[in-house]
Amino acid sequence: MANMTSSVSASQVAGELASATFEEIPALVEHYREDPRQQVIKACERALKRHAKELAERERVNGMYELMHELGGDGVVVGVDEVGRGSVAGPLTVCAVCLPMEPRVWGINDSKKLTPARRELLSVKIAEVATAIGFCHIAPKDIDEMGMARAIRTAVAGAVADTGLEPDCVLMDGNPLGAVPNERDVVKGDAKIACIAAASIMAKVTRDEMMVEYDAEYPEYHLAESKGYASPEHIEAIRKHGLCPLHRVSFCGNFLQTERLF
Repeated sequence: MANMTSSVSASQVAGELASATFEEIPALVEHYREDPRQQVIKACERALKRHAKELAERERVNGMYELMHELGGDGVVVGVDEVGRGSVAGPLTVCAVCLPMEPRVWGINDSKKLTPARRELLSVKIAEVATAIGFCHIAPKDIDEMGMARAIRTAVAGAVADTGLEPDCVLMDGNPLGAVPNERDVVKGDAKIACIAAASIMAKVTRDEMMVEYDAEYPEYHLAESKGYASPEHIEAIRKHGLCPLHRVSFCGNFLQTERLF
């Protein structure tokens, strides 16, 4: 032990433990567990706490995959979620994802519980491992014409069709829609089932990117920040500038009394 202690500084050991992966931590802590230096002891304690936290997180994610299999069965299972339902501007976006049981996407969760940066990273991992991903966007004028309930059913059917699959089970977040065959609905499914969480992340990232692009066309409406929702700045811009082609007229009556302007 004396040779190991003298050959590797305590700060080097602390750095090694701090940068260790989840899989590496147990062996490293075992290797340094008899090192008497306080810096090393504290570094081992921190590493073990980090490992315990990650273990709990992986157990949560494993539970999401297990429930996906329990509810979806052994056939082709697709998860579906939407974003933009309550927005006053921009499309309604629905995503459908077929996610294999392995490899698992650690950290997957309801998109609303994740930071934008985390969603971006997870969207890349989901795209890498997903068997299929489908999207459907319903434009604002079409939402005005058909109403939100029909728009959601249309978008769900379109996103599932866009995967190119014929799923044996479609797991959806929320209440029953009757939008597609073999539909199974789970309230708060985006936080419970892996493929629905994946769909929520992909839908959110994709629509947010669209709204940032639209912001370049209509910078006065603060679309990059509001993502089309009724933020105070967005409402004030509507009152000042009127509506643009991205606005849902049927959603904006409380903000503007005049006719649509574009």
